[in-house]
Amino acid sequence: MGRNHWAPSSNRREAADMGRTEAPVTVKGYLMCVFAAFGGILFGYDSGYINGVLGMNYFKQEFGHVAYNGYLYYTWEKSLITAILSAGTFFGALCAGTIADRIGRRTTIIVGCGVFSIGVALQIASTAVGLLVAGRLVAGIGVGFVSAVIILYMSEIAPKGVRGAIVSGYQFCITIGLLLAAVVDQSTKDMMGPGSYRIPMAIQFVWAFILAVGLFFLPESPRYYVRKNKLVEAQDALCKLRNRSSESLSIREELAELVANYAYETEIVRGSWMDCFRGGLTKGNSNLRRVVLGMALQMMQQWTGVNFVFYYGTTFFKQVGIHNEFLISMVTTAVNVASTPISFWTVEKLGRRTLLIYGAVGMAVCEFIIAIVGTVKEGSAAAGYCLIIFTCFYIFFFASTWGPAAWVVIGEVFPLPIRAKGVALSTASNWFWNFVIGLITPYMVDAEYGNLKARVFFVWGTTCTLCVLFAWALVPETKGLSLEQVDRMLEEVTPRQSAKWYPKQTFADRQAIGQAAKALHSTEKHEDVIV
Repeated sequence: MGRNHWAPSSNRREAADMGRTEAPVTVKGYLMCVFAAFGGILFGYDSGYINGVLGMNYFKQEFGHVAYNGYLYYTWEKSLITAILSAGTFFGALCAGTIADRIGRRTTIIVGCGVFSIGVALQIASTAVGLLVAGRLVAGIGVGFVSAVIILYMSEIAPKGVRGAIVSGYQFCITIGLLLAAVVDQSTKDMMGPGSYRIPMAIQFVWAFILAVGLFFLPESPRYYVRKNKLVEAQDALCKLRNRSSESLSIREELAELVANYAYETEIVRGSWMDCFRGGLTKGNSNLRRVVLGMALQMMQQWTGVNFVFYYGTTFFKQVGIHNEFLISMVTTAVNVASTPISFWTVEKLGRRTLLIYGAVGMAVCEFIIAIVGTVKEGSAAAGYCLIIFTCFYIFFFASTWGPAAWVVIGEVFPLPIRAKGVALSTASNWFWNFVIGLITPYMVDAEYGNLKARVFFVWGTTCTLCVLFAWALVPETKGLSLEQVDRMLEEVTPRQSAKWYPKQTFADRQAIGQAAKALHSTEKHEDVIV
Protein backbone atom coordinates (compact mmCIF):
# COMPACT_ATOMS: atom_id res chain seq x y z
CA MET A 1 0.00 0.00 0.00
CA GLY A 2 1.19 3.47 -0.82
CA ARG A 3 2.20 5.61 2.08
CA ASN A 4 -0.24 8.34 3.12
CA HIS A 5 1.00 11.38 4.98
CA TRP A 6 -2.56 12.61 5.67
CA ALA A 7 -3.74 9.44 7.44
CA PRO A 8 -2.15 6.96 9.86
CA SER A 9 -1.42 3.60 8.25
CA SER A 10 0.12 0.29 9.30
CA ASN A 11 3.50 -0.86 8.13
CA ARG A 12 3.64 -4.66 8.06
CA ARG A 13 6.13 -6.85 6.30
CA GLU A 14 5.04 -8.83 3.22
CA ALA A 15 6.87 -11.32 1.05
CA ALA A 16 8.75 -9.65 -1.80
CA ASP A 17 6.66 -11.34 -4.49
CA MET A 18 3.25 -10.64 -2.93
CA GLY A 19 2.45 -7.75 -5.29
CA ARG A 20 -0.34 -5.27 -4.66
CA THR A 21 -3.72 -6.66 -3.59
CA GLU A 22 -5.29 -3.33 -2.69
CA ALA A 23 -5.40 0.13 -4.22
CA PRO A 24 -3.61 3.02 -2.46
CA VAL A 25 -5.86 4.94 -0.09
CA THR A 26 -7.32 8.14 -1.54
CA VAL A 27 -8.80 11.02 0.43
CA LYS A 28 -12.23 10.44 -1.14
CA GLY A 29 -12.20 6.73 -0.36
CA TYR A 30 -10.97 7.39 3.17
CA LEU A 31 -13.72 9.93 3.88
CA MET A 32 -16.41 7.60 2.53
CA CYS A 33 -15.30 4.96 5.02
CA VAL A 34 -15.04 7.48 7.84
CA PHE A 35 -18.64 8.67 7.45
CA ALA A 36 -19.94 5.28 8.57
CA ALA A 37 -18.36 5.99 11.97
CA PHE A 38 -21.05 8.65 12.48
CA GLY A 39 -23.24 5.85 13.82
CA GLY A 40 -21.21 6.06 17.01
CA ILE A 41 -22.77 9.44 17.82
CA LEU A 42 -26.21 7.84 17.86
CA PHE A 43 -24.94 5.08 20.14
CA GLY A 44 -22.99 7.40 22.47
CA TYR A 45 -25.66 10.06 22.82
CA ASP A 46 -28.41 7.55 23.54
CA SER A 47 -26.23 5.84 26.17
CA GLY A 48 -25.15 9.09 27.79
CA TYR A 49 -28.15 11.40 27.97
CA ILE A 50 -29.88 9.34 30.68
CA ASN A 51 -26.99 10.02 33.10
CA GLY A 52 -27.90 13.72 33.36
CA VAL A 53 -31.66 13.31 32.92
CA LEU A 54 -31.86 11.10 36.02
CA GLY A 55 -30.37 13.97 38.03
CA MET A 56 -32.80 16.67 36.78
CA ASN A 57 -35.20 18.06 39.40
CA TYR A 58 -38.22 18.16 37.08
CA PHE A 59 -37.58 14.60 35.88
CA LYS A 60 -37.42 13.47 39.52
CA GLN A 61 -40.79 15.10 40.19
CA GLU A 62 -42.32 13.54 37.08
CA PHE A 63 -40.91 10.02 37.40
CA GLY A 64 -39.77 9.79 41.03
CA HIS A 65 -41.50 9.48 44.39
CA VAL A 66 -41.78 11.84 47.37
CA ALA A 67 -39.09 11.15 49.99
CA TYR A 68 -37.92 12.86 53.15
CA ASN A 69 -35.25 14.77 51.20
CA GLY A 70 -37.12 15.50 47.97
CA TYR A 71 -38.07 13.30 45.04
CA LEU A 72 -36.20 10.04 44.55
CA TYR A 73 -36.47 6.91 42.40
CA TYR A 74 -36.65 3.44 43.75
CA THR A 75 -33.34 1.67 43.14
CA TRP A 76 -34.98 -0.84 40.82
CA GLU A 77 -36.47 2.00 38.73
CA LYS A 78 -33.14 3.77 38.30
CA SER A 79 -31.51 0.46 37.48
CA LEU A 80 -34.18 -0.55 34.95
CA ILE A 81 -34.40 2.84 33.19
CA THR A 82 -30.64 2.82 32.61
CA ALA A 83 -30.09 -0.85 31.83
CA ILE A 84 -33.13 -1.61 29.62
CA LEU A 85 -31.46 0.11 26.64
CA SER A 86 -28.71 -2.50 26.77
CA ALA A 87 -31.27 -5.32 26.90
CA GLY A 88 -32.81 -4.00 23.68
CA THR A 89 -29.44 -3.66 21.98
CA PHE A 90 -28.57 -7.24 22.95
CA PHE A 91 -31.55 -8.62 21.02
CA GLY A 92 -31.13 -6.09 18.22
CA ALA A 93 -27.49 -7.08 17.71
CA LEU A 94 -28.35 -10.78 17.54
CA CYS A 95 -31.08 -10.19 14.94
CA ALA A 96 -28.77 -7.92 12.94
CA GLY A 97 -26.39 -10.78 12.08
CA THR A 98 -29.00 -12.66 10.06
CA ILE A 99 -30.57 -9.53 8.56
CA ALA A 100 -27.21 -8.14 7.41
CA ASP A 101 -26.48 -11.37 5.51
CA ARG A 102 -29.90 -11.28 3.84
CA ILE A 103 -30.49 -7.65 2.87
CA GLY A 104 -27.01 -6.16 3.14
CA ARG A 105 -24.94 -4.27 5.67
CA ARG A 106 -25.93 -0.76 4.58
CA THR A 107 -29.68 -1.49 4.40
CA THR A 108 -29.68 -3.10 7.85
CA ILE A 109 -28.17 0.04 9.38
CA ILE A 110 -30.84 2.20 7.72
CA VAL A 111 -33.58 -0.08 9.08
CA GLY A 112 -31.98 0.20 12.52
CA CYS A 113 -32.22 4.01 12.33
CA GLY A 114 -35.97 3.66 11.67
CA VAL A 115 -36.53 1.33 14.64
CA PHE A 116 -34.46 3.62 16.84
CA SER A 117 -36.61 6.64 15.87
CA ILE A 118 -39.79 4.81 16.95
CA GLY A 119 -38.21 4.20 20.35
CA VAL A 120 -37.23 7.87 20.66
CA ALA A 121 -40.82 8.92 19.93
CA LEU A 122 -42.07 6.67 22.75
CA GLN A 123 -39.54 8.17 25.18
CA ILE A 124 -40.60 11.73 24.33
CA ALA A 125 -44.27 10.83 24.86
CA SER A 126 -43.63 9.21 28.25
CA THR A 127 -44.76 10.71 31.55
CA ALA A 128 -44.27 7.58 33.65
CA VAL A 129 -41.62 4.92 34.04
CA GLY A 130 -43.53 2.24 32.07
CA LEU A 131 -43.61 4.01 28.69
CA LEU A 132 -40.11 5.42 29.19
CA VAL A 133 -38.75 1.90 29.70
CA ALA A 134 -40.65 0.63 26.65
CA GLY A 135 -39.25 3.46 24.53
CA ARG A 136 -35.67 2.79 25.64
CA LEU A 137 -36.16 -0.92 24.91
CA VAL A 138 -37.33 -0.25 21.33
CA ALA A 139 -34.61 2.35 20.79
CA GLY A 140 -32.12 -0.19 22.09
CA ILE A 141 -33.15 -2.70 19.42
CA GLY A 142 -32.40 -0.04 16.78
CA VAL A 143 -29.06 0.76 18.39
CA GLY A 144 -28.29 -2.96 18.39
CA PHE A 145 -28.79 -3.07 14.62
CA VAL A 146 -26.56 -0.06 14.13
CA SER A 147 -23.79 -0.92 16.61
CA ALA A 148 -23.33 -4.48 15.33
CA VAL A 149 -23.52 -3.80 11.60
CA ILE A 150 -21.59 -0.49 11.57
CA ILE A 151 -18.47 -2.34 12.82
CA LEU A 152 -19.03 -5.07 10.24
CA TYR A 153 -19.59 -2.56 7.43
CA MET A 154 -16.61 -0.38 8.29
CA SER A 155 -14.26 -3.35 8.63
CA GLU A 156 -15.34 -4.70 5.24
CA ILE A 157 -15.05 -1.45 3.28
CA ALA A 158 -11.94 0.08 4.87
CA PRO A 159 -8.45 -0.36 3.30
CA LYS A 160 -6.29 -2.65 5.43
CA GLY A 161 -3.61 -0.04 6.20
CA VAL A 162 -6.07 2.39 7.82
CA ARG A 163 -8.81 0.00 8.92
CA GLY A 164 -7.88 0.27 12.59
CA ALA A 165 -7.87 4.07 12.48
CA ILE A 166 -11.25 4.18 10.69
CA VAL A 167 -12.94 1.73 13.06
CA SER A 168 -11.41 3.67 15.98
CA GLY A 169 -13.30 6.64 14.55
CA TYR A 170 -16.49 4.81 15.56
CA GLN A 171 -15.39 4.87 19.20
CA PHE A 172 -14.43 8.55 18.78
CA CYS A 173 -17.96 9.30 17.58
CA ILE A 174 -19.33 7.42 20.61
CA THR A 175 -17.35 9.77 22.84
CA ILE A 176 -18.62 12.79 20.91
CA GLY A 177 -22.16 11.51 21.42
CA LEU A 178 -21.53 11.17 25.15
CA LEU A 179 -20.11 14.70 25.29
CA LEU A 180 -23.03 16.16 23.34
CA ALA A 181 -25.42 14.43 25.72
CA ALA A 182 -23.60 15.92 28.72
CA VAL A 183 -23.66 19.42 27.18
CA VAL A 184 -27.37 19.21 26.34
CA ASP A 185 -28.19 17.87 29.82
CA GLN A 186 -26.20 20.70 31.38
CA SER A 187 -28.13 23.23 29.27
CA THR A 188 -31.61 21.97 30.16
CA LYS A 189 -31.18 20.63 33.71
CA ASP A 190 -32.54 23.76 35.42
CA MET A 191 -35.71 23.99 33.30
CA MET A 192 -38.77 23.22 35.41
CA GLY A 193 -40.90 21.75 32.64
CA PRO A 194 -41.09 18.72 30.35
CA GLY A 195 -38.63 20.36 27.95
CA SER A 196 -35.86 19.64 30.47
CA TYR A 197 -35.84 15.96 29.52
CA ARG A 198 -37.75 15.95 26.21
CA ILE A 199 -35.23 18.22 24.45
CA PRO A 200 -32.32 15.84 25.17
CA MET A 201 -34.51 12.93 24.03
CA ALA A 202 -35.72 14.62 20.82
CA ILE A 203 -32.21 15.51 19.64
CA GLN A 204 -31.66 11.79 19.05
CA PHE A 205 -33.82 12.09 15.92
CA VAL A 206 -31.11 14.28 14.35
CA TRP A 207 -28.37 11.65 14.60
CA ALA A 208 -30.60 8.90 13.18
CA PHE A 209 -31.65 11.09 10.25
CA ILE A 210 -28.10 12.12 9.32
CA LEU A 211 -26.82 8.53 9.43
CA ALA A 212 -29.73 7.03 7.46
CA VAL A 213 -29.67 9.68 4.72
CA GLY A 214 -25.88 9.62 4.40
CA LEU A 215 -25.79 5.85 3.94
CA PHE A 216 -27.95 6.14 0.84
CA PHE A 217 -24.91 7.72 -0.87
CA LEU A 218 -22.41 5.06 0.23
CA PRO A 219 -21.87 1.76 -1.60
CA GLU A 220 -22.76 -1.62 -0.14
CA SER A 221 -19.91 -3.75 1.18
CA PRO A 222 -18.09 -5.48 -1.72
CA ARG A 223 -17.58 -8.51 0.50
CA TYR A 224 -21.36 -8.80 0.93
CA TYR A 225 -21.72 -8.85 -2.86
CA VAL A 226 -19.01 -11.52 -3.14
CA ARG A 227 -20.94 -13.56 -0.57
CA LYS A 228 -24.02 -13.24 -2.81
CA ASN A 229 -21.96 -14.06 -5.94
CA LYS A 230 -22.73 -10.61 -7.42
CA LEU A 231 -19.25 -9.93 -8.74
CA VAL A 232 -20.16 -7.02 -11.02
CA GLU A 233 -21.74 -5.18 -8.09
CA ALA A 234 -18.74 -6.07 -5.92
CA GLN A 235 -16.40 -4.56 -8.51
CA ASP A 236 -18.50 -1.39 -8.75
CA ALA A 237 -18.50 -1.01 -4.96
CA LEU A 238 -14.71 -1.43 -4.83
CA CYS A 239 -14.27 1.17 -7.57
CA LYS A 240 -16.27 3.71 -5.55
CA LEU A 241 -14.53 2.92 -2.28
CA ARG A 242 -10.99 2.97 -3.71
CA ASN A 243 -11.74 5.77 -6.20
CA ARG A 244 -10.39 3.71 -9.11
CA SER A 245 -11.77 2.60 -12.47
CA SER A 246 -12.84 -0.97 -13.17
CA GLU A 247 -9.78 -1.31 -15.43
CA SER A 248 -7.41 -0.69 -12.53
CA LEU A 249 -5.07 -3.60 -11.82
CA SER A 250 -5.41 -3.06 -8.06
CA ILE A 251 -9.23 -3.36 -8.29
CA ARG A 252 -8.99 -6.61 -10.27
CA GLU A 253 -6.41 -8.06 -7.88
CA GLU A 254 -8.34 -7.11 -4.75
CA LEU A 255 -11.56 -8.56 -6.15
CA ALA A 256 -9.76 -11.76 -7.15
CA GLU A 257 -8.41 -12.04 -3.60
CA LEU A 258 -11.90 -11.59 -2.07
CA VAL A 259 -13.39 -14.22 -4.39
CA ALA A 260 -10.56 -16.72 -3.85
CA ASN A 261 -10.67 -16.33 -0.08
CA TYR A 262 -14.44 -16.75 0.04
CA ALA A 263 -14.20 -19.89 -2.12
CA TYR A 264 -11.58 -21.29 0.27
CA GLU A 265 -13.64 -20.45 3.36
CA THR A 266 -16.87 -21.93 2.04
CA GLU A 267 -15.10 -25.25 1.56
CA ILE A 268 -14.73 -25.30 5.35
CA VAL A 269 -17.82 -23.47 6.65
CA ARG A 270 -21.22 -22.68 5.14
CA GLY A 271 -22.20 -19.70 7.29
CA SER A 272 -25.11 -20.86 9.47
CA TRP A 273 -25.52 -19.97 13.13
CA MET A 274 -24.40 -23.49 14.05
CA ASP A 275 -21.20 -22.96 12.07
CA CYS A 276 -20.28 -20.17 14.50
CA PHE A 277 -19.80 -22.82 17.19
CA ARG A 278 -17.89 -25.46 15.23
CA GLY A 279 -14.26 -26.32 15.92
CA GLY A 280 -12.45 -26.69 19.20
CA LEU A 281 -11.03 -24.13 21.59
CA THR A 282 -7.43 -25.23 20.99
CA LYS A 283 -7.30 -24.72 17.22
CA GLY A 284 -6.39 -21.08 16.57
CA ASN A 285 -8.58 -20.54 13.51
CA SER A 286 -11.66 -22.51 14.60
CA ASN A 287 -14.95 -20.63 14.42
CA LEU A 288 -15.77 -21.41 18.05
CA ARG A 289 -12.46 -19.99 19.24
CA ARG A 290 -13.00 -16.80 17.21
CA VAL A 291 -16.53 -16.37 18.55
CA VAL A 292 -15.37 -16.93 22.13
CA LEU A 293 -12.55 -14.40 21.57
CA GLY A 294 -14.95 -11.77 20.19
CA MET A 295 -17.57 -12.27 22.89
CA ALA A 296 -15.00 -12.37 25.71
CA LEU A 297 -13.24 -9.26 24.38
CA GLN A 298 -16.47 -7.28 24.46
CA MET A 299 -17.30 -8.66 27.90
CA MET A 300 -13.92 -7.55 29.23
CA GLN A 301 -14.36 -4.10 27.68
CA GLN A 302 -17.51 -3.66 29.76
CA TRP A 303 -15.84 -5.00 32.90
CA THR A 304 -13.24 -2.25 32.73
CA GLY A 305 -16.02 -0.34 34.53
CA VAL A 306 -15.96 2.76 32.35
CA ASN A 307 -19.72 2.84 31.83
CA PHE A 308 -20.14 3.10 35.58
CA VAL A 309 -18.71 6.61 35.24
CA PHE A 310 -20.80 7.54 32.18
CA TYR A 311 -24.09 5.99 33.36
CA TYR A 312 -23.98 6.83 37.06
CA GLY A 313 -21.21 9.42 37.36
CA THR A 314 -23.56 12.32 38.17
CA THR A 315 -25.35 10.51 41.00
CA PHE A 316 -22.17 8.74 42.24
CA PHE A 317 -20.10 11.93 42.52
CA LYS A 318 -22.90 13.46 44.57
CA GLN A 319 -23.07 10.38 46.84
CA VAL A 320 -19.35 10.65 47.71
CA GLY A 321 -19.64 14.33 48.56
CA ILE A 322 -18.39 16.03 45.36
CA HIS A 323 -20.21 19.24 44.42
CA ASN A 324 -20.84 20.42 40.84
CA GLU A 325 -21.47 16.81 39.84
CA PHE A 326 -22.91 17.85 36.44
CA LEU A 327 -19.74 19.82 35.65
CA ILE A 328 -17.46 16.97 36.73
CA SER A 329 -19.45 14.57 34.58
CA MET A 330 -18.98 16.89 31.61
CA VAL A 331 -15.22 17.11 32.28
CA THR A 332 -14.82 13.32 32.34
CA THR A 333 -16.74 13.09 29.08
CA ALA A 334 -14.52 15.77 27.50
CA VAL A 335 -11.43 13.77 28.53
CA ASN A 336 -12.99 10.77 26.81
CA VAL A 337 -13.41 12.75 23.58
CA ALA A 338 -9.95 14.32 23.66
CA SER A 339 -8.16 11.01 24.35
CA THR A 340 -9.77 8.79 21.71
CA PRO A 341 -8.08 10.35 18.61
CA ILE A 342 -4.72 9.23 19.99
CA SER A 343 -5.79 5.71 19.05
CA PHE A 344 -6.04 6.66 15.35
CA TRP A 345 -2.24 6.64 15.24
CA THR A 346 -1.37 4.11 17.96
CA VAL A 347 -3.77 1.38 16.80
CA GLU A 348 -1.92 1.26 13.47
CA LYS A 349 1.64 1.96 14.64
CA LEU A 350 1.71 0.06 17.95
CA GLY A 351 -1.00 -2.46 17.14
CA ARG A 352 -4.23 -3.72 18.68
CA ARG A 353 -2.65 -6.25 21.04
CA THR A 354 -0.18 -3.76 22.51
CA LEU A 355 -2.91 -1.19 23.20
CA LEU A 356 -5.12 -3.72 24.95
CA ILE A 357 -2.33 -4.98 27.24
CA TYR A 358 -0.87 -1.64 28.32
CA GLY A 359 -4.23 0.15 28.40
CA ALA A 360 -5.54 -2.38 30.91
CA VAL A 361 -2.41 -1.94 33.04
CA GLY A 362 -2.94 1.85 33.12
CA MET A 363 -6.63 1.52 34.04
CA ALA A 364 -5.95 -0.99 36.80
CA VAL A 365 -3.34 1.27 38.43
CA CYS A 366 -5.69 4.29 38.39
CA GLU A 367 -8.61 2.31 39.81
CA PHE A 368 -6.64 0.84 42.68
CA ILE A 369 -5.31 4.31 43.58
CA ILE A 370 -8.87 5.72 43.65
CA ALA A 371 -10.09 2.81 45.76
CA ILE A 372 -7.23 2.92 48.28
CA VAL A 373 -7.24 6.71 48.81
CA GLY A 374 -11.04 6.86 48.83
CA THR A 375 -11.18 4.16 51.51
CA VAL A 376 -8.36 5.44 53.73
CA LYS A 377 -9.34 9.15 53.46
CA GLU A 378 -13.09 8.71 52.96
CA GLY A 379 -14.98 12.01 52.71
CA SER A 380 -11.82 14.16 52.73
CA ALA A 381 -10.89 16.80 50.16
CA ALA A 382 -7.85 14.68 49.23
CA ALA A 383 -10.09 11.71 48.40
CA GLY A 384 -12.33 13.97 46.30
CA TYR A 385 -9.41 15.39 44.30
CA CYS A 386 -7.93 11.91 43.88
CA LEU A 387 -11.25 10.58 42.59
CA ILE A 388 -11.59 13.35 40.00
CA ILE A 389 -7.94 13.35 38.82
CA PHE A 390 -7.45 9.60 38.57
CA THR A 391 -10.90 9.07 37.07
CA CYS A 392 -9.73 11.36 34.26
CA PHE A 393 -6.48 9.36 33.85
CA TYR A 394 -8.51 6.13 33.93
CA ILE A 395 -10.81 7.42 31.17
CA PHE A 396 -7.74 8.53 29.20
CA PHE A 397 -6.36 4.99 29.23
CA PHE A 398 -9.72 3.48 28.27
CA ALA A 399 -10.46 5.97 25.49
CA SER A 400 -7.06 5.58 23.85
CA THR A 401 -6.89 1.78 24.11
CA TRP A 402 -9.75 -0.56 25.04
CA GLY A 403 -12.50 1.77 23.83
CA PRO A 404 -11.52 1.63 20.12
CA ALA A 405 -9.27 -1.45 19.96
CA ALA A 406 -11.91 -3.92 21.16
CA TRP A 407 -14.23 -2.82 18.33
CA VAL A 408 -11.38 -2.99 15.81
CA VAL A 409 -10.46 -6.57 16.69
CA ILE A 410 -13.98 -8.01 16.52
CA GLY A 411 -14.35 -6.60 13.02
CA GLU A 412 -11.22 -8.42 11.87
CA VAL A 413 -11.10 -11.95 13.30
CA PHE A 414 -14.10 -13.65 11.63
CA PRO A 415 -14.15 -15.37 8.21
CA LEU A 416 -16.60 -13.96 5.66
CA PRO A 417 -19.19 -16.79 5.80
CA ILE A 418 -19.86 -16.11 9.50
CA ARG A 419 -18.53 -12.55 9.82
CA ALA A 420 -21.93 -10.86 10.19
CA LYS A 421 -23.04 -13.40 12.80
CA GLY A 422 -19.71 -13.38 14.63
CA VAL A 423 -19.69 -9.58 14.93
CA ALA A 424 -23.36 -9.72 15.99
CA LEU A 425 -22.60 -12.23 18.76
CA SER A 426 -19.63 -10.14 19.95
CA THR A 427 -21.68 -6.94 19.96
CA ALA A 428 -24.54 -8.72 21.74
CA SER A 429 -22.03 -9.79 24.39
CA ASN A 430 -21.02 -6.13 24.81
CA TRP A 431 -24.63 -5.14 25.37
CA PHE A 432 -25.44 -8.10 27.60
CA TRP A 433 -22.65 -7.21 30.01
CA ASN A 434 -23.49 -3.53 29.62
CA PHE A 435 -27.00 -4.45 30.79
CA VAL A 436 -25.73 -6.56 33.69
CA ILE A 437 -23.36 -3.83 34.93
CA GLY A 438 -26.02 -1.13 34.50
CA LEU A 439 -28.47 -3.28 36.46
CA ILE A 440 -26.25 -4.25 39.38
CA THR A 441 -24.25 -1.04 39.86
CA PRO A 442 -26.94 0.89 41.81
CA TYR A 443 -27.14 -2.01 44.23
CA MET A 444 -23.36 -1.88 44.66
CA VAL A 445 -23.21 1.83 45.52
CA ASP A 446 -26.61 2.93 46.88
CA ALA A 447 -26.60 3.57 50.65
CA GLU A 448 -29.42 1.13 51.44
CA TYR A 449 -27.64 -1.75 49.65
CA GLY A 450 -23.90 -2.25 49.05
CA ASN A 451 -22.85 1.33 49.87
CA LEU A 452 -19.37 0.64 48.47
CA LYS A 453 -18.65 4.29 47.64
CA ALA A 454 -15.05 4.57 46.35
CA ARG A 455 -14.48 0.90 47.23
CA VAL A 456 -16.35 -0.01 44.05
CA PHE A 457 -13.10 0.77 42.23
CA PHE A 458 -11.50 -2.28 43.87
CA VAL A 459 -13.95 -4.29 41.74
CA TRP A 460 -13.02 -2.46 38.53
CA GLY A 461 -9.30 -2.64 39.33
CA THR A 462 -9.52 -6.40 39.74
CA THR A 463 -11.41 -6.87 36.47
CA CYS A 464 -8.87 -4.68 34.63
CA THR A 465 -6.10 -6.91 35.96
CA LEU A 466 -7.93 -9.84 34.36
CA CYS A 467 -8.09 -7.79 31.12
CA VAL A 468 -4.27 -7.64 31.08
CA LEU A 469 -3.98 -11.42 31.31
CA PHE A 470 -6.73 -11.95 28.74
CA ALA A 471 -5.15 -9.66 26.15
CA TRP A 472 -1.68 -11.14 26.62
CA ALA A 473 -2.82 -14.75 26.30
CA LEU A 474 -5.60 -14.62 23.71
CA VAL A 475 -5.67 -11.49 21.51
CA PRO A 476 -3.80 -11.74 18.16
CA GLU A 477 -2.07 -8.82 16.44
CA THR A 478 -4.04 -7.99 13.26
CA LYS A 479 -2.64 -4.61 12.22
CA GLY A 480 -1.65 -4.12 8.59
CA LEU A 481 -3.37 -7.29 7.34
CA SER A 482 -6.36 -7.64 5.05
CA LEU A 483 -9.30 -9.51 6.53
CA GLU A 484 -8.33 -12.45 4.33
CA GLN A 485 -4.73 -12.39 5.61
CA VAL A 486 -5.99 -12.40 9.21
CA ASP A 487 -7.62 -15.75 8.41
CA ARG A 488 -4.30 -17.18 7.29
CA MET A 489 -2.44 -15.78 10.29
CA LEU A 490 -4.90 -17.38 12.74
CA GLU A 491 -4.35 -20.72 11.00
CA GLU A 492 -0.58 -20.62 11.32
CA VAL A 493 0.46 -18.98 14.63
CA THR A 494 -0.65 -18.39 18.23
CA PRO A 495 -1.71 -14.93 19.48
CA ARG A 496 1.64 -14.44 21.22
CA GLN A 497 3.49 -15.07 17.94
CA SER A 498 1.09 -13.10 15.74
CA ALA A 499 2.94 -9.77 15.71
CA LYS A 500 5.88 -11.40 13.84
CA TRP A 501 3.73 -13.14 11.21
CA TYR A 502 3.58 -11.74 7.69
CA PRO A 503 1.76 -12.90 4.51
CA LYS A 504 3.83 -14.89 2.02
CA GLN A 505 1.18 -15.77 -0.57
CA THR A 506 -2.20 -14.43 -1.71
CA PHE A 507 -5.31 -16.57 -1.71
CA ALA A 508 -5.63 -15.98 -5.44
CA ASP A 509 -2.13 -17.41 -6.01
CA ARG A 510 -2.91 -20.30 -3.69
CA GLN A 511 -6.10 -21.04 -5.60
CA ALA A 512 -4.27 -20.90 -8.94
CA ILE A 513 -1.59 -23.31 -7.68
CA GLY A 514 -4.28 -25.66 -6.39
CA GLN A 515 -6.11 -25.62 -9.71
CA ALA A 516 -2.86 -26.27 -11.60
CA ALA A 517 -2.07 -29.22 -9.30
CA LYS A 518 -5.54 -30.67 -9.88
CA ALA A 519 -5.16 -30.29 -13.63
CA LEU A 520 -1.75 -32.00 -13.54
CA HIS A 521 -3.11 -34.82 -11.39
CA SER A 522 -6.04 -35.28 -13.80
CA THR A 523 -3.64 -35.40 -16.80
CA GLU A 524 -1.42 -38.00 -15.12
CA LYS A 525 -4.44 -40.21 -14.36
CA HIS A 526 -5.59 -39.89 -17.97
CA GLU A 527 -2.14 -40.91 -19.26
CA ASP A 528 -2.11 -43.94 -16.93
CA VAL A 529 -5.43 -45.09 -18.38
CA ILE A 530 -4.12 -44.75 -21.96
CA VAL A 531 -0.99 -46.73 -21.14
